[in-house]
Amino acid sequence: MLVNKAFIYILIGAALWGTIGFYVKNLYTYGFTPMEVVTLRVWTSAFILVLYLLCTTPRSLKLHKITDIKYFIGTGVFSIVFFNYCMFTAIEISSIPVATALLYTGPTFVTIFSYFLFKEPLTRIKIIALFITLFGTSLVVGLIPFDKEAFKLGSMIFGIGSAVGYALYSIFSKYALRKYTSLTITTFTFLTAAIALTPFFPYKEKAGLLIELEVLLYAFGLGLLPTAVAYIIYTHGLNQTEASKASILTTVEPVVATLIGIFIFQEAFSFIQMLGMAAIIAAVIIVQVYNKRDNHIADNQKIRA
Repeated sequence: MLVNKAFIYILIGAALWGTIGFYVKNLYTYGFTPMEVVTLRVWTSAFILVLYLLCTTPRSLKLHKITDIKYFIGTGVFSIVFFNYCMFTAIEISSIPVATALLYTGPTFVTIFSYFLFKEPLTRIKIIALFITLFGTSLVVGLIPFDKEAFKLGSMIFGIGSAVGYALYSIFSKYALRKYTSLTITTFTFLTAAIALTPFFPYKEKAGLLIELEVLLYAFGLGLLPTAVAYIIYTHGLNQTEASKASILTTVEPVVATLIGIFIFQEAFSFIQMLGMAAIIAAVIIVQVYNKRDNHIADNQKIRA
């Protein structure tokens, strides 16, 4: 029963992540730029997450060492700010489905970075998954077959940039996990990002917009549902199941994002692009399934030894 509940939590969390584009596109209609939307997201998220930890585990808001801030500069500035800016720009240039599909090439970059930084083996399955991802990406952006109308260099660059930023979060947080819980890392990540972006937000120009009810609802909604609530629910489910299974279940995110883009914003997404997204998702699932199998074999070998 616990496993079923865990799956439900993970699916809900991933589905909420898939709604990010809904809030972003609506905030664009009020004249906010991608970086301004990033600022709104990190500030509302930081506020909600800090409040949540104060109510549940206030001790987790204490740094072990002041020098540990370097981890959160990595996850907050070099990952979250960069990743969100690239993703939101890709949404602005192209569409929610295309931007989300490109974001899901992130695990590919995690594999590459982990090979060079942590000496994790680049297995045959991982290499096959990399080529499947590359093929799927080519279909999504309109390179195979070449589609002059669908192909936009800017969306590809920013979409891949969001994937790199997404991958960097996994890399930086791997160091932070030696000392902190995943929820604490996420909270400090958004708090650091919020503080870093504060001086650059055009308060004078946007002050009138920030008091409009709909803008506040979209901004608060962006920080609440697809960020704070999604992460808390996902983490709760993750604590009750295997990480590999959770990663597979999170592939519901691009599905939800695609449906929102197509049916709410009437964004074009061809059958070829859908095949590309399916290939990218398949690559993620393949790696997770084989990682689970390899870990099971390794555990059995340890038992025999």
